[in-house]
Amino acid sequence: MCLISQIDGCIKSRGNLKHPHGHPQLSPPDYCLLCVGPQHGITRWAVFDAAVPPLFFAAIMFWGVALVLLPFLRPLPKNLIMLLLISIFIGVGHFALLFVGLANAEASAASIVIQLSVPFSTIMSVMFLSEKVGWLRGIGIVLAFVGVLVIAIDPTSFTITLGLLYIAAAAFIASIGSVVMKRMAPIFALQMQAWIGLFSFAPLFVVSAFLEQNQWSTFIAGGWPIIAATVFAVIGVAVFGHGAFYHLIKKHDISLLAPVTLMTPIWGVALSITFLNEPLTIQFIVGAITSLGGVLVIAVRSNKKMPEAGTG
Repeated sequence: MCLISQIDGCIKSRGNLKHPHGHPQLSPPDYCLLCVGPQHGITRWAVFDAAVPPLFFAAIMFWGVALVLLPFLRPLPKNLIMLLLISIFIGVGHFALLFVGLANAEASAASIVIQLSVPFSTIMSVMFLSEKVGWLRGIGIVLAFVGVLVIAIDPTSFTITLGLLYIAAAAFIASIGSVVMKRMAPIFALQMQAWIGLFSFAPLFVVSAFLEQNQWSTFIAGGWPIIAATVFAVIGVAVFGHGAFYHLIKKHDISLLAPVTLMTPIWGVALSITFLNEPLTIQFIVGAITSLGGVLVIAVRSNKKMPEAGTG
């Protein structure tokens, strides 16, 4: 609890720093958002190379989140039903699809495709929150999807990689969760993470029990590297990275924040290519530049109904 309190206190204490020219200055704790960058590469290694069943690994992660953030379950939030609904989308649904996708697709491609949550969130805000989208953001949405198609389609057979379809579905589910979250009263970031963890691990364990085999034996056989990957997923990503992310979208203008958050997939791609020896092809580069360019256009244009849509 002391570590978490120090992290949160540090983020809050730095939140109002100003640049000499009057612009908000991102503090060092804000950059722990980059902890999310290695997530796809580490998870890819865990569920593919180490062969840990993906649903089970997601369940273990949320179990760890619930344990680490146990003190933040209090005071009891007013709308537990809304939190449960958010957990179904952002916790169970999103991470189940994401981890299954990473078992079937390269982490570098997944780091780009998951950014579809930005155009998906914008589309959701148009459908359910009456947001108006101008021609420039419309072009950005088209570019984001075209870039992903360039990455996902096999040019030799014109088929789409199954794993990346799971990743795209994960992005779509996350965008639905964003709309639901927008309708909920404000809640402390780490408290939301705690309740998402609590509501998510049990359903994932149940689904894993029906669909997967040899979960515990495979996990234990992975030894200390799997333990380290799990600890990073819990502390580095879920608590430290996503906790800082929720603070960032509250403290800073999205037009300033979007280029910084776009460093996350770039960081993820670089690490995946370096440490997992994933190929870097012309097709991937063209698709990534096109898709991230579209995401950037969407992100820097103001979304009045759901500002966090600019960050996925």
